[in-house]
Amino acid sequence: MNSSAPASRRARVRAPELIGKGGWLNTGGTSYSLADLRGRIVILDFWTFCCINCLHVLDELRELEEKHRDTVVIIGVHSPKFVHEADHEAVVDAVERYGVHHPVLDDPELATWKQYAVRAWPTLVVIDPEGYVVAQHAGEGHAHAIARLVEELEAEHAAKGTLRRGDGPYVAPEPVATDLRFPGKALLLPSGNLLVSDSTRHQLVELAPDGESVVRRVGSGERGFGPDAFSEPQGLALLPDGRVVVADTVNHALRVFDPATGAVETVAGTGRQWWQGSPTSGPALETDLSSPWDVAWWQGRVWIAMAGVHQLWTWDPEAGTVQVAAGTTNEGLVDGPAAEAWFAQPSGLSAAGARLWIADSETSALRYAEPDGDGYAIRSAVGTGLFDFGHRDGDAAQALLQHPLGVTALPDGSVAVCDTYNHALRRYDPATGQVTTLATDLREPSDAVLVGEDIVVVESARHRLTRLRLPEEAVRVDAVAHRTQRAATEVAPGTLRLDVVFQAPAGQKLDTRYGPSTRLLVSSTPPELLARGEGPGTDLFRELVLNPDVTEGVLHVSAMAASCDDDPANEYPACHVHQQDWGVPVRVAAEGATRLPLVLAGMDA
Repeated sequence: MNSSAPASRRARVRAPELIGKGGWLNTGGTSYSLADLRGRIVILDFWTFCCINCLHVLDELRELEEKHRDTVVIIGVHSPKFVHEADHEAVVDAVERYGVHHPVLDDPELATWKQYAVRAWPTLVVIDPEGYVVAQHAGEGHAHAIARLVEELEAEHAAKGTLRRGDGPYVAPEPVATDLRFPGKALLLPSGNLLVSDSTRHQLVELAPDGESVVRRVGSGERGFGPDAFSEPQGLALLPDGRVVVADTVNHALRVFDPATGAVETVAGTGRQWWQGSPTSGPALETDLSSPWDVAWWQGRVWIAMAGVHQLWTWDPEAGTVQVAAGTTNEGLVDGPAAEAWFAQPSGLSAAGARLWIADSETSALRYAEPDGDGYAIRSAVGTGLFDFGHRDGDAAQALLQHPLGVTALPDGSVAVCDTYNHALRRYDPATGQVTTLATDLREPSDAVLVGEDIVVVESARHRLTRLRLPEEAVRVDAVAHRTQRAATEVAPGTLRLDVVFQAPAGQKLDTRYGPSTRLLVSSTPPELLARGEGPGTDLFRELVLNPDVTEGVLHVSAMAASCDDDPANEYPACHVHQQDWGVPVRVAAEGATRLPLVLAGMDA
């Protein structure tokens, strides 16, 4: 489906009210209704702070937010996936951690999410100055389309007299003085000092061996991509020559820091985010990356947890090249040969002999890569998929984690896991296949580093490093298990029509110069849910046949569409990629729907 409606014929639906039990953040304590915002263009950003695509959209919106500050109000509607994300204080932390400079409605019970029939993180909804929904976009890559729509709405409502200009409702919170602010990862330097990525302050901080005394700061502290600037750096790894490679996450780049000279240089990435269709190998400084979250030296190369595209990449310092090493860009948990494996925001790496341990955060899984013939294989030690998580010890096959961000190989061959959303340090022992809990009451631990017989944990949400003794006596915890809570869509048995709704932005058309410009991939959990219709294709619609013996499950839908400026006089039109992954819980019921619409961009007619 592809169309561009003029402003006078734009579809409009009255916007439901904004409701959130957690209340409002970044407003100085004031609550808002849509009536309070009448006369402004309102953009609702449905997000959750675990979701890398949501973090990408936060960055995409920064320029629009600044340029149209007197006419546009962006409101983040925080809609949790994990239990921890329903904790109000965790939302407060996330808003500061990721530099959210607009009002946020904390909606732990997904009330507003349901009112707007949202099905995916992130989703953007545009409301005009008269209180009508005029567009909806799921996924990333829509900032250019929304910017154009905003300009149309400004002109239309200025002419009608319904546009109100002025200061928005955003009120910045008071800054807090701490040596670290939401640190991400840590590294033991040969000097005995500790190097920490101070992510929210866009710096590296070198600490004395006590883990508290600041030796020096690296970086200006302002978000940037110059020789003295980072943007939310995360992972750190020591190179054989003593220099440190840094995952400069929001700059989509790798940097190298030399502790001897203090110099910082860029070694991989362009500063631009990788999109489908971009090169997946080549000269490191000419190839786009996507939210590198951690790095590790293994098998003679730097391995990169490329959280933004659910893959592992490598950087070869000798050759000066990067390339994909594992993963397909599809989000999920699939083991096997590296080229066929699926990940979901790999966020932590630790090398140990013939294994590279991986914290795969969105599947709440501990996984590893190991040599296999001429290549590598990916295997899972703990975790079952995107929707099951919790805090349960015991046999690894039934043990549960909750969004782990860090992993550390221990001297005895076991692995410590920073079980971030459980505020715990866990241990997996490959020799016994058992998972235990080493420590609790660690506030969002995101990494850990061995220092002698101690393990130093990055307590990200307590803004500090915490030293624990190893070995620790295992902590006994009451087992809990959760499944992601979203209302299931009732669908009729038999044939289900899947429609991905895509309307190219005004002034653009689908880019068909080199073949189909759309892509659709469908799968299910359990796989038996679909009798027919799984697999890839180029149409944005599909006839799915449900297995009558399976009454509930999750449909996984991944869609991509490329549109280009529609100007025959322009030999090199600008092109844009729109993409999103959905996980739609479904329940088969006799009176259920026979059509499942998923809005990628536009309005479902």
